[in-house]
Formats: sequence, structure tokens, C-alpha cells
Amino acid sequence: MPFHLSPVSWLLVLSVLVQLVYAAYYFWPFALRRPAETAEPAPQHEQAHPVSIIVAARNALEQLRYLMPELLQQDYAQFEVVLIDDRSDDDTGLYTQQLTQYYPNVRLVTIGSTPEGIAPKKYALTLGIKVARYPYLLFTDADCQPSSNQWLRHMARGFDGGADIVLGYGPYAEAEGLLNKLVRFETLLTGLQYLSFAERGQPYMGVGRNLAYTKATFMATKGFASHIRRLSGDDDLLVQDAVQLGRRASVVTAAEAQTISQAPDSWGQWWRQKRRHMSAGSRYRFSDRVRIGTFILANGLFYVGTLVAFVVPEPEWVALAAVWGLRTSTVVATYAQASRRLHDRQPLWLFPVLDAGYFFAYSLLTASLVLNRNPSRWK
Repeated sequence: MPFHLSPVSWLLVLSVLVQLVYAAYYFWPFALRRPAETAEPAPQHEQAHPVSIIVAARNALEQLRYLMPELLQQDYAQFEVVLIDDRSDDDTGLYTQQLTQYYPNVRLVTIGSTPEGIAPKKYALTLGIKVARYPYLLFTDADCQPSSNQWLRHMARGFDGGADIVLGYGPYAEAEGLLNKLVRFETLLTGLQYLSFAERGQPYMGVGRNLAYTKATFMATKGFASHIRRLSGDDDLLVQDAVQLGRRASVVTAAEAQTISQAPDSWGQWWRQKRRHMSAGSRYRFSDRVRIGTFILANGLFYVGTLVAFVVPEPEWVALAAVWGLRTSTVVATYAQASRRLHDRQPLWLFPVLDAGYFFAYSLLTASLVLNRNPSRWK
């Protein structure tokens, strides 16, 4: 009897094949690679790579009380901290002014108002970059914590070899609850995508809580000029513009080079955050949109095809079980290896559930952006 599969089964097979191609070409080479990421002291080298750490903050006094000591204790030969007080109503400015009296490498930029029609965070970062003394810029957020006092050293070493951009990883702290697990899984998956693509020579984004680039790169892109009115994109759209100009990116994944953040503690907060981040995607280069979109679409069609397969007459259970078994084992193994490379261990047994939940949420987020293109404002 000739071998026959229904259109739904062929859809499932095709979607899994696409995912296997991504796993074989991008994800597995990245996940299995073990780069030498030592950070032995090299004072002469570090003197040649002085760094300005730039932090934009609004009403973030409590977060800064934890962050600033960690930044000031970084084990690096020459650096400064540029803190931008963006229209704060609390004592952020006063706290930083007190630090400047004791630490000459702390500088304060105070913003009283933002010009109409300009994204506030991009305006704040622009002013901070303009006053930065050093040619190498390292960015994080006020609610982050470097994972070690070697964070700056590892990230700065990413500029070795002539890189213009250094892409780091910023996981969220582990906490109780399903939301935290979903947020951490989504962060792992996003990190796996943009870091593995970059290692294949196809960088398309970075995350502002752990990102570095040269001041010359910022000047070459004319700063955030091409997207200055968009609320999001101070990180990924800057990388997009820089890559378009031929700037090179490197990847740093050492455990000591991470910044840890507290995950959103409510579904509404996470939803607004994701809408803001995803709204920048329409400005990506066409090739990047195709590359990312194909991966997302293949995963989405897999779940749609599975739902359809259960309701059609005489489901092909053997084919469905085989496809599901192949995909599930590949997904779990890939994410497990990626979590080791990124030093972000997560519960393996939940990966299939979180994967399905993420792509369901992604579909809803995409639909919401199509229906309402106004993302939430930053702070």
C-alpha cells in the first residue's frame, strides 16, 4: 500500500524540518561551542580600552542603591560611570551627587524635560553618550545587577579583534510562579536566537541591559536619528543601523559577564514590556524579518497543525506521534544545551509546556500590535 499523509501531516512535517534546519545551522553550533572566556588581568590592554558605563534612570533610587556599588567595584583599570537622571521625582539626583563627591569616576547628567515627539530614553542616552569621556560604551539598566566584578572586563574584551559592538546576555532572576518561568524561558529563547545568529555573522539585535559599542559606532549611525520618535529600539534598532553600515559584532556569554534583572511581577507588566519590545521589529532589515519570521512561523504552524490534526476525521496518530516525538526531543535538547552555554539553567521538564505557552502568547502579542500600534511608554 502506497505511503500517504494528509495535508495536515505534511504541514507538521514541513514545520519540523524548518525548525531542524535552524537547530542544525544556528542553535546547536552555538549551544555546543565552549569559547575560552577567561578574564586574566591585563592592565596595559585595559588602559587602551577605557570604558564609559552608561545608565539611564528615572525614579530608580532604590535600584541604584544596589547597582552603583556593584558598578564602582568593577575590577578594571580605567572606567567611569555616567548616570542620567531622567526627570526623576525622587532623590536619584541627590544620591548620585553624593557619590560624585567621593568617586571622581562617577558623573551625573540631569534631564529636566524631554523635547516633544522624541523618545525619552533615547534622548537621555544621547545626552549621556555625548558627555562620556571614553571611546568604549557599556550599557545597563538601573534595575540590573552585574553577576560579578568581572562583568566590565569580560564585556570590554569583546572589542578584541576589532569588533564595534559587543552583545551580552541578561537573564532574569529565578522566582516562584508560572509567569517567572515563562519570562525566563522567553529570555533564553530570545538570547539563543540573537546570539547564535550573531555568531553566524548575522547580528540583528542586542539587549540594552547588557550591550556595548564604540562611540564611533554611535556617531556613524547618527545616534538614534532614524528611529528617535519610536519609544523602543534604543538597543536593537541601533544594532540594526550599525550592521547596515558594516559594523562588526562579537558575542560574550561568560557567566561573569551577565547582568541579572528582576522579572515582571504581573502579567500586565510583562505584556506591556513585550509589546514595547516587539514594536521595533517592523524596522528590522528585510532579511532579518524573514529569518526571524520563518522560525516563528514554523513553530506557530506546528501548534496550529497539531490542533487541526486532532479534529480531522481519522487522525494519523502514528505520524503525529513521530513528528511530536522528534520535535519535542530536539527542542528540549537544544534549549538544555543553550541554557548551559548561557549559564541560565531552567527546568527541562517544563520546556515543552513553556514552548507552547510562549508561541501562544507571541501570537496574541502580534495580533495586539496589528490592532493597536501604540506601545506603552518607557516609565
